[in-house]
Amino acid sequence: MTPLSRRAFATAALASLLVGCGGHPAHQATAARSGSRPPSSPASAKAVQPLGRSVPIRLRIPAIGVDSSVMPLGLAPDGTVQVPPVTAHDRAGWYQHSPTPGEVGPSVILGHVTVGVYGAGVFRRLARLRRDDRIVVRLENGTAAVFTVSAVRTVAKADFPANDVYGDVDRPELRLITCGGPRTGDGYLDNVIVFAALTSSTS
Repeated sequence: MTPLSRRAFATAALASLLVGCGGHPAHQATAARSGSRPPSSPASAKAVQPLGRSVPIRLRIPAIGVDSSVMPLGLAPDGTVQVPPVTAHDRAGWYQHSPTPGEVGPSVILGHVTVGVYGAGVFRRLARLRRDDRIVVRLENGTAAVFTVSAVRTVAKADFPANDVYGDVDRPELRLITCGGPRTGDGYLDNVIVFAALTSSTS
């Protein structure tokens, strides 16, 4: 990452990324609890070479029927991470100050669980993913980065585990994030977070 990207990534980590769903804005929250532990590696994980930097353009998750183009996302004026726009043709979004999928570090992709009057969002079934499910990210250079799920967590937005999501890791990893849990007048109370590690790649 460039110095600017590293600063923006650190800013997002301190702010705690909270995905706004259903047309409601994102809100900031307190930092993650100290002492939290990152999820363990997937059973099928193996040592793989990191990939070069290349922007993600498509996301496929066969187990839950996701096949979406990927748009870039930056920071909102309040310092939180942008979320994809609420539209009829909902798409996933990659936080462009995080590593690209396949680079060393946690690459972050966001999506809505609902999109207001348009109904279900691209990540409506994200909570159904299970350990060892496969995630395929197609990169701009033609490479397909294949990740394997290590954990799926539902956490209260007030206890968003920023350290686990954004913290330094020594291998290529992926984070998929959406809303979840009980719905209130302001949106959803929880976030669903999928943790995955790079296990292979194809050209």
